[in-house]
This record gives sequence, structure tokens and C-alpha cells, in this order.
Amino acid sequence: MGHDHAHGHGTASAANRTRLTFAIGIVAVVLLVEVAGAWLTGSLALLADAGHMFSDLAGLIIALLATIVAARPATDRQTFGYQRAEVFGALINGLILLGVAVSVVIGAVSRLLGPGEGQVQAGPMLWVAVIGLIANLGALFLLRPAAGSSINMRGAYLEVLGDTLGSVAVIVAAGVILTTGFEQADSIASLVIAAMIVPRCFTLLRDVVRVLSESVPVDTDVAEIRRHLLDTPGVAAVHDVHVWAITSGAHVFSAHVVVEPAVLQSGGAGALLDTLSECLSTHFDVEHSTFQLEPAEHADHEDSPHR
Repeated sequence: MGHDHAHGHGTASAANRTRLTFAIGIVAVVLLVEVAGAWLTGSLALLADAGHMFSDLAGLIIALLATIVAARPATDRQTFGYQRAEVFGALINGLILLGVAVSVVIGAVSRLLGPGEGQVQAGPMLWVAVIGLIANLGALFLLRPAAGSSINMRGAYLEVLGDTLGSVAVIVAAGVILTTGFEQADSIASLVIAAMIVPRCFTLLRDVVRVLSESVPVDTDVAEIRRHLLDTPGVAAVHDVHVWAITSGAHVFSAHVVVEPAVLQSGGAGALLDTLSECLSTHFDVEHSTFQLEPAEHADHEDSPHR
């Protein structure tokens, strides 16, 4: 028997779609501005930031599609619904980020080691970077409220955060060129942008692997959950405990609970299930919990019980 708490998932998904739609519009406009700016100024840093922004635009579109798919109801074939679509969206985003980082590094190293290819027009480069910074700050403001509750939205937020830091790097490079004439600052800024992309990429991919491998969520203590359940009146033992996540913030729990004979004899199984589910919902924010209640004699002859 299970107990489900939606926690306003449908409302949150609708709000996330709205945030993503506005962020996509902002990023698309800035991307066009940066591509034009890179072409006019000869700035590799601007081009690198535009490439990063292109990956972000693709990632945001993927994230938007993932939220739409994830909102579809459960079926007999997809009994938990399509919430894991958000995880696959985050996986694609992470791979795109990795590809962009590699291409940026190759371009920057080639320019540093090769002959100069003309002057970088630092003045227009600076103005384009400032426009990009302002727009990215607006997109960050839109996405930040949802970044802590959804792995998919966190991926989108991290991408725009990288763009924001990239714009700062371009601004610094343009300032250095304007004040010192050191044009290699442009290529160095490109490497800085790549260095900012890589850690975020691996963090996102690590979180995706944790969900897909059905590992215990990092903020969940199985031993503490077991202690809470054992403290419930009528519970004699707890085993075969499993905790995993369908997607970020959607934890699932199952366990075998050995109950005292008086509970089953008095018909108190239903009330005990409600108490156990409420315990997980209140203390551990578990969205879906399933318990198998069993007498001690049944637990004794189970094959290879898990912890």
C-alpha cells in the first residue's frame, strides 16, 4: 500500500515552463548580438561565449521540452509518469556543455600558439559583453527560484550562470586590451570560460548518474529513516529498505515492516500505514512511499532479506 504527496508538482512545472520560455527569448537575442559582435570585433572570447550561449539555448529548449514531457500523467506503461524526462534533459545538457568546453579550448590554444589574425576591436567587444551580462543576469533572476527543486532547472540555471561569468571574463579581457594592448587576453579569457564550464558540466553529469543508478539521494540518511520508523508504536523491525529518486526532489521509498501481532489482530494496519507515510512525508519529504506489513513469522522465512 502506498501514499503519495504531489507537493504542487503540476503548478511548479507550469511555472518552470514560463521561466524557461522567457529565458529562451533572452538568451536567443543575446546569442545573435554576440555572434555579430564576434564577427565585427574579431574576438575569440566573444565567439567562445556565443558558442557557450548557443549550447545554453539548446539546453534551455531541451529543458523546456523535458518539463512538458514530465508533466504527462502516469500510465500503465509508465507507472511513475514521465518525470525522469527531466533527468535525460539534464544529461543532454551536460554532454553539450562538455563538447563546447573542448571546442573552446582547442580554438584558444590554436590562437595562442599560432600567428596573430588581426587586431581585436576591444571597444565594441566591451559593449557587446556588457549587453550580454545584463541579459544573463535577467535570465538568472528568472531561473533561480526553481534551481533548487529540479535537476533539469538546475542544469538550465547553471548554464546561464556560466554565460554570466563568461560575459564578465570578456569584459575583463576587453578592459585589458583597451588599457594595455595585450590582445592575447582575448584567448586567455576563452580558456577561463572553458575552465568555468567543465566543473559545472561534471557536477551536473554526476547528479544525473546518481539518479539513473538509483542511488540513495545525497540528502537522505537511511539509518535515520529506519530509526524513525522503528520508533513508531506497533513496529517491531524494518528491513528491505530502498530509497531512490525518480528525479530531483521526487524521492521514492519502500520497505518491509514487521509489526507486532496486536496491530494485525486489532485491524490497525491501515492506521499504521497512514502514520508511517506521514512520518516520511513530514520528516524526509518522500513523495511516494510503499510499505509491506508482515508478521514476524513471515519475515523469518524470507529469502536473503536486505537491510
